[in-house]
Amino acid sequence: MSNYSLIFTKQAQKDAKKISSSGLKSKVQSLLEIIKENPFAEYPPYEKLQGDLLGAYSRRINIQHRLVYQIIEDERIVKIIRMWTHYE
Repeated sequence: MSNYSLIFTKQAQKDAKKISSSGLKSKVQSLLEIIKENPFAEYPPYEKLQGDLLGAYSRRINIQHRLVYQIIEDERIVKIIRMWTHYE
């Protein structure tokens, strides 16, 4: 099974800068590796999102921050939407 490509929204790119300065970079990188290999991997657990983000998935980076992504299955792309809290 081939890997997925990752693409980042402008918002996710901004979030990446915050991640780097917050000491969460290695945690986020390991999540991205898992998602790249298999966005449906059981661990760490993910949630299917509702509302505005219906069809997207979220995994915890830590208690406050989440990695939010959409899967474009037919193109084998994972679109990273956010990598910071979605409560701001």
